[in-house]
Amino acid sequence: MLVVMEKGITQEKIQATITAIEKRGYTARPIPGGDRVSIGILHNKGSIDADHFLGLDGVKEVIPVTKPYKLVSREFKQENTQIKIGDAVFGNGSLPVIAGPCAVESESQVLAIAKSVKAAGAKLFRAGAFKPRTSPYSFHGLGEQGLKFLAKVRKETGLPIVTEAMDVETFDLVEEYADVIQIGTRNMQNFSLLRRAGKSLKPVILKRGMSALLQEWLMAAEYIMEEGNSKIILCERGIRTFVRHSRNTLDLSVVPAVKKESHLPIIVDPSHAAGVRDQVIHLAYACAALGADGMMIEVHNNPEEAMSDGAQSLYPEQFHRVMEKMNAIHAIVEKNE
Repeated sequence: MLVVMEKGITQEKIQATITAIEKRGYTARPIPGGDRVSIGILHNKGSIDADHFLGLDGVKEVIPVTKPYKLVSREFKQENTQIKIGDAVFGNGSLPVIAGPCAVESESQVLAIAKSVKAAGAKLFRAGAFKPRTSPYSFHGLGEQGLKFLAKVRKETGLPIVTEAMDVETFDLVEEYADVIQIGTRNMQNFSLLRRAGKSLKPVILKRGMSALLQEWLMAAEYIMEEGNSKIILCERGIRTFVRHSRNTLDLSVVPAVKKESHLPIIVDPSHAAGVRDQVIHLAYACAALGADGMMIEVHNNPEEAMSDGAQSLYPEQFHRVMEKMNAIHAIVEKNE
């Protein structure tokens, strides 16, 4: 249930309403809006009698919330959530791009790629220090040494760092180095990891599970937000289907569906969806026209020798051209909306 306060209400009246909610055994979660404050009522085990709160001083209306995902739903918050990271803002109509290699391989590698993607217009740098791989014999990342290389990238380029936390055990270490913590597709329903991410002060990119329904994805985000972290960016990265012409199937239809259901920003990762360099380019153009809140694209300066996902990584010069065309497409779409 959502308790909507009058415009210009004092903090004392807001606190009095919160106290009234908590006295009845519920959890009250204030949600600042554009011109008024709303208070979400959580942890109710049954229906709530709206009359308990309609008579409180400063309460405008009480709205039942029908979605199982409450905090992330558009019912709870009408305005788009905007998340500022460095020079980028996710959720304000712009198209910030996160770029970098799949994995950290060496200091010289990440520094060279970071400088090239920044020159092309990327706003954040991505690379994995810990890599969840299908095979136990594949390269699984450099661990803390990789995180140190990423810290060097931030120091020399000014780009905020995005990297993945694979488990609760290494979360503190990743949190120490990263500006944005990524939770990968295989961990979308790792609920202990989601709860730990919810206690973090860092923004979280939550990738969609490879077979996850929209409702399951939003419920995973709810786990994070319920713990107190509202800085969540959803990332569509393709789902498992029967096709063989690409690694996964990029579900572009989920972007407007998310925007209808949730106030959270949603970005798209065409690299992991396609798995094939040429497809990544065309999918990136489609994403630029779609209205996504950002993009994540893999770039490598020597893809033939990459230790993971070289086939889907763009060359730096390709990325530069793709960025120019994406920005042009996005500008046309924004102008005509």
